[in-house]
Amino acid sequence: MTLIVRGTVGRGDFHRDVDLAVEAGEVLGIIGPNGAGKSTVLHTVAGIERMVSGSIVIDGEVLDGPGAFVVPELRRAVVVFQDIRLFPHMDVLANVAYGPRSHGAPRAEAAERARAALASVGMGAMADRHPASLSGGERQRVALARAFVTNPRILLLDEPFAAVDTDSRPGLREVLKNLLAGSTAHALVVSHDQADIEDLCGSVVVLGVSEKFTD
Repeated sequence: MTLIVRGTVGRGDFHRDVDLAVEAGEVLGIIGPNGAGKSTVLHTVAGIERMVSGSIVIDGEVLDGPGAFVVPELRRAVVVFQDIRLFPHMDVLANVAYGPRSHGAPRAEAAERARAALASVGMGAMADRHPASLSGGERQRVALARAFVTNPRILLLDEPFAAVDTDSRPGLREVLKNLLAGSTAHALVVSHDQADIEDLCGSVVVLGVSEKFTD
């Protein structure tokens, strides 16, 4: 049960060689300077970008490689971006229920799963609120609930707390840590915040360095 990313990722004229392996239930931190290609790696695993060369394989299934490409919506991959991307016209419950609904769940089932996910991040009492009425930390809790409600196979977190005030980050970090502990997803975390890497990740890769560091 391993996610393997081996080859070259790139965007425009930028290329970066990568060699990553992430087990189910593992949380891998990706660090490096600005411009090292950290977000490009996540976007490539999600299917937003194509591999320049090489392949992405999970549990023996080729997601991206010579003659093969699985579109993003079929990868069961979820990205939590640094800018909090909730639907402004939907209330909190509908935002979280959107994932199960888009995967074919009946409305009642999707709502039930969304309520459980919101409760798990401490947002159960705000199901009928709209994103504009929430603080940045509250919106990110909703984004985390939406990410986990579909039980993703691959979870990609790109500077997940960058848009949140520093006082809210420890609580959010604890919420995310608990969610990850109960997940079997192959998780990759990009962050410039050392506390995120230390608290959430079991191992770390520095882009441009071939060594994988494990706690």
